[in-house]
Amino acid sequence: MNASVPETVISCDGLGMVYAEGKLRTPVFDGLHLAVNKGETVAILGASGAGKSTLLHLLGGLDTPTAGEVFVAGRKMSALSDTARGALRNKALGFVYQFHHLLPEFTAVENVMLPVLLNGTNVPEARKRARALLESVGLGHRLEHKPGELSGGERQRAAVARALVNHPACVLGDEPTGNLDEKTAATVFELMLELNREQHTSLVLVTHDRRLARRLDRVLELHEGKLREIPPSEA
Repeated sequence: MNASVPETVISCDGLGMVYAEGKLRTPVFDGLHLAVNKGETVAILGASGAGKSTLLHLLGGLDTPTAGEVFVAGRKMSALSDTARGALRNKALGFVYQFHHLLPEFTAVENVMLPVLLNGTNVPEARKRARALLESVGLGHRLEHKPGELSGGERQRAAVARALVNHPACVLGDEPTGNLDEKTAATVFELMLELNREQHTSLVLVTHDRRLARRLDRVLELHEGKLREIPPSEA
């Protein structure tokens, strides 16, 4: 009996990016290939300026590559209209950044509700889902607090909840613990891994922290425009 083929949730083929300013052209990378399977966790390492965040933005459909294609949940991003691309991004992907990007005028539960409301879910159901997820990340007592009333770790946990509230196929994390102290960073990282296991959501994590990278299934390094896989034990 043949083993089942893993389900690819996000991938790129021949991906390239060149920044142009007047006559100056600055290549970031070219010909990158990557496939992330359902439930898989992947770390992307690299020096500052190597293009890690650019790669993550391209995978998330936030930027348009100058070459190659990105596929999310089996759909070619370049073939979609802006509206369809935004809808797919909201449904299939979650984003967690170094800075939480919570809306300061909204409470924690309202911030987490937003992606659900954008999917057309009614307010009571959206609030129910947001509340349940915030409770699961230890913020059940902070539902009605605005970001300015939360600690750095609490804000980042709320951001993780927002990223996961639509049960995305993949979460893209850009240094999500980089702005936290070591203890709080470890707590947020463990939370992301726990939710990854519970929801079977894939995780692609850009990080400078090699200790965290070694905890993931695969470690990739972006260096001089090339993406290479290295054993986690050597990260």
